[in-house]
Amino acid sequence: MKKVELVEAVAKTTGLTKADATRAIDATFAAITGALKKGDKVPVAGFGTFGVSKRAAREGRNPQTGATVHIAARKAVTFKAGTALKETVNK
Repeated sequence: MKKVELVEAVAKTTGLTKADATRAIDATFAAITGALKKGDKVPVAGFGTFGVSKRAAREGRNPQTGATVHIAARKAVTFKAGTALKETVNK
């Protein structure tokens, strides 16, 4: 599902205009992004939990040359699906 399709689905379900649905979706994503940037978890009941994990620096290999490459430490976004979402998908 693309963002345009998501906007259309939200607009149809809620009765909002597509412009209002777009603003609502953008605001939701901005709020989630802001919380993750601060290092907070974002639990959404019945859906899942967004979080941030720290990845340590490590050594890797270039698959074409076999040369050792340094991979810097970074933060990664994680998502753990909630029970309700898992059950819905598996029905």
